[in-house]
Amino acid sequence: MAHLFNRNVLLGVSGGIAAYKSAELVRQLQERGARVRVVMTRGAQEFITPLTLQALSGQPVHTELLDAEAEMGMGHIELARWADLLLLAPATADLLARLVVGRADDLLTTVALATPAPVLIAPAMNQQMWQDPATTANVQTLVERGYHMVGPAAGEQACGDVGPGRMEEPAVIAAAAGALFESGLLAGKRVVITAGPTREALDPVRYLSNNSSGKMGYALARAAAEAGAVTTLVSGPVDLEHPAHVTVVDVESAQDMLDACLAHTAGCDIFIACAAVADYRPKAMADDKIKKDADTLSIELVKNPDILATVAAADNPPFTVGFAAETSNVLDYARGKLERKGLDMIIANDVSNRDIGFNSDQNAVTILTPRGELPLAQAGKDTIARQIIEHIAAALESTA
Repeated sequence: MAHLFNRNVLLGVSGGIAAYKSAELVRQLQERGARVRVVMTRGAQEFITPLTLQALSGQPVHTELLDAEAEMGMGHIELARWADLLLLAPATADLLARLVVGRADDLLTTVALATPAPVLIAPAMNQQMWQDPATTANVQTLVERGYHMVGPAAGEQACGDVGPGRMEEPAVIAAAAGALFESGLLAGKRVVITAGPTREALDPVRYLSNNSSGKMGYALARAAAEAGAVTTLVSGPVDLEHPAHVTVVDVESAQDMLDACLAHTAGCDIFIACAAVADYRPKAMADDKIKKDADTLSIELVKNPDILATVAAADNPPFTVGFAAETSNVLDYARGKLERKGLDMIIANDVSNRDIGFNSDQNAVTILTPRGELPLAQAGKDTIARQIIEHIAAALESTA
């Protein structure tokens, strides 16, 4: 069964009789591990109440474009960035037409324009409407733009007609949603990813560390596994669940992380250094807890090994990707790191911005290679991770 573990699915329900199936669809998505929020058009609310979908999803249902209760009143942007997938089910002929012309006159169509996430459409309409040349042309246009379709099914319809146009069953739609995250782009590849902080011991109870949550590295591990890669995640101490289908190696210090990386990168295809490794460690760890006996305390620090540079300089190195988490001059520092360490790619992000910094579920990054730069707009870290994996796969393909 195609899973949706830890995925944010935004379900858009438009005004058709098939809206009654949306309740079961919420349950099917949740069974596959998704977090579900719902947006309803005014027409949809004539067929099923927001209270029903709120009770099933456990989240408030969104119905209005201008939401005074949303952060800064920008509810559509918040939802668009939250979503890893926008699922439109049922999608009426009217909704398809409005998507084609780029209408943004209600919350659902505005979110569809604003989200960087993939969009999956489950059409539902009368069989004659489905077969009308205008609908056929609209569907073809949306597919050419990168929208995904599931269904419709054929059979008896509410109006008494028989033919294509029935919304696919919720289980089929949920399976199609899960399949979107299993691209096969890295099928057969071996990927090693680092994540989280390191801890450098001062004494038996204290350590030096940083604010990294590990969320970006874990998102990359999920994306790599879903792309078909044999994925190893070398993780510093974090409070996150291990990703499915990923081998996790838990470490503490920078030296521990280096040792684990060297053990697992031999013969691997891709190395992604996403961990926030401490640059320095105490020269010596105290055997006992350091006492507060003096007004000041001096601790001599020594430089930690450079894990990224070490892997990049190895014989027959893998495709090596670094991260540049900076608070100023982000792109300049990233370019310097890319060239100085001989990397194939580096991902630059501004961790001084609390919306996309450490511990945030959002990110906005720029991908830099020796050939150019590509900014990725702010989105959930899972969405950003999939985009990064897609670009890594394309880069590998171009050099094959």
